[in-house]
Amino acid sequence: MTDTSPKQDELAGTEQPFVQHLVELRDRLVKAIIAIAVMAGVLAIFPGPGALYDILAAPLVAHLPKGTTLIATSVISPFMVPLKVLMMTAFLLALPVVLWQVWSFVAPGLYTHEKKLVLPLVASSTLLFFIGVAFCYFFVFGQVFSFIQSFAPKSITATPDIEAYLSFVLTMFLAFGTAFEVPIVVIVLARMGIVSIQKLKDFRGYFVVLAFVIAAIVTPPDVVSQLALAIPMCLLYEVGIWAAQIFIKHTQAPEEGAEGAKP
Repeated sequence: MTDTSPKQDELAGTEQPFVQHLVELRDRLVKAIIAIAVMAGVLAIFPGPGALYDILAAPLVAHLPKGTTLIATSVISPFMVPLKVLMMTAFLLALPVVLWQVWSFVAPGLYTHEKKLVLPLVASSTLLFFIGVAFCYFFVFGQVFSFIQSFAPKSITATPDIEAYLSFVLTMFLAFGTAFEVPIVVIVLARMGIVSIQKLKDFRGYFVVLAFVIAAIVTPPDVVSQLALAIPMCLLYEVGIWAAQIFIKHTQAPEEGAEGAKP
């Protein structure tokens, strides 16, 4: 005998009034802001805004002529620039808490197979972004500044402005952090059925060209930074193809009538 009873919706009974959703959203935002404020307060005490900027500027200062420091061309730059660095650092350190609040808000409205899809992607994308930023700071900056200084004429003394340097750093951090999200993009495209795994494999050659074009646009006009961005993108594309095959297998939605027909 075949079981024809309708499949029960696992989200049935979980609906909440619109006002209650707004209240919960407010509470989640407040908790996220508190987490950022706490981190900002801790960083303001130790190591302090000035020390944070010194850490950020260390890769450049290490390659400037001895005794040379960065300059401030605006009256308020010595105050505002370290403050911006402090808030940026506080946000990054509090990001796990912020993302947890976002996850806690949306998770009740997701099916089990959707939770298996979203949570790993959020966690891995955050980790990959941090890895991209760390790779840029600890490896790329040293190579780029060394390469640039090797071309500087002896008659020129480099004295970069602190605001210009902060803008450069943020641009590079964003470029490398975003570039390291390539596996996530590949996984999402494959999981949503927009492209097949085979098409992703066939696109390898085109992606290599695309990676070098992107690197040439978003990085300074030097070979070192362009290679440092393009090569990891190509490697991460391969990682994305491999991960997509595993991810699709373990995040499939339950088939209709999965409970089966019993004789």
